[in-house]
Amino acid sequence: MSDGADDWTLPDDTDRVRASLIEWYEADHRSFPWRETDDPYAILVCEVMSQQTQLERVVDAWRAFLDRWPAAADLAAADRADVVGFWSDHSLGYNNRARYLHEAATQVLEDYAGTFPETPDELEELMGVGPYTANAVASFAFNDGDAVVDTNVKRVVYRAFDVPDDDAAFESAASELMPEGRSRVWNNAIMELGGVACGQRPRCDEADCPWREWCGAYASGDFTAPDVPTQPPFEGSRRQFRGRVVGALREFEELSLDELGPRVRVDYAPDGQHGREWLSGLLADLSNDGLVAIEENGNGETVARLRR
Repeated sequence: MSDGADDWTLPDDTDRVRASLIEWYEADHRSFPWRETDDPYAILVCEVMSQQTQLERVVDAWRAFLDRWPAAADLAAADRADVVGFWSDHSLGYNNRARYLHEAATQVLEDYAGTFPETPDELEELMGVGPYTANAVASFAFNDGDAVVDTNVKRVVYRAFDVPDDDAAFESAASELMPEGRSRVWNNAIMELGGVACGQRPRCDEADCPWREWCGAYASGDFTAPDVPTQPPFEGSRRQFRGRVVGALREFEELSLDELGPRVRVDYAPDGQHGREWLSGLLADLSNDGLVAIEENGNGETVARLRR
């Protein structure tokens, strides 16, 4: 991976990079109830709850909280001790977050006449709401946020586009990637990619990652990341060679089997153990995944290219 904060670039076809991720997310993603609402109060509750708790565990607590205090006015009118008690009973981490949430609801009523502020800067004025949470609420409630940069997003752009482990570079890459006016779907999609396909242990093919075509880590087999200091053994694995196929076809667009083979492994021999039959199996897998097209050229040779 690159070490320089300025030594990186996004792919030339960034529009297609964006479209592929949004299509992947909209076709199938984890179902969480807060993704079905644009109520800023409900989204704020979710964001505060999930700061130290896995999303799957937040679902029941979030629903119970909203059943008890369905709007900011209800929470502001509640006894703060009851809110803190709820937080403790549901093992949601530091109790001061419950106090801050209660105070934020009071601010919405008293300082904003019961109407939630909409921009990240305004939302940061609420008690206990930092830049990340403010931006998340602005994005998911009002579709008016900046690019979210959390651990998942850093891991994704570090692996996919060789963005260095530098906060300014991560911010720049995330902002450049996000399509204008689509912060709601984009931030959900890129965080989903990091949570489902590009976790500490990647599931590139299993999760049908839409960025395999561009991903430097997928091509090289090196899945280290800022939060993944130790890379599990990968050398010689089938996934490594699949990644090399994708990397070679990105560079050369279309290759015959015997042109592609040596670029995938140095011991490629057309009729050998790791020859045309072996390579055809890799290509068949990639074709089934929708990444590679295999066809005959005018000379009767089998050629492969990336699908566009």
